[in-house]
Amino acid sequence: MSFKDATAYAASLAATLMVSIVVFRAGDGTCAACPAEDIEGDEVAILTEIDPWEVTRH
Repeated sequence: MSFKDATAYAASLAATLMVSIVVFRAGDGTCAACPAEDIEGDEVAILTEIDPWEVTRH
């Protein structure tokens, strides 16, 4: 999936599960998302992490 789609999916997943979600690029160039706790030193390029508990106020 594209980075844009993976980020949207990750935001929805983080809000639903209330856990940190990582968006990463796999070896074949595609992007994906999974819970941060599932990344255990795997060889992936982490692009961003979405933490539902981190509140930004403007």
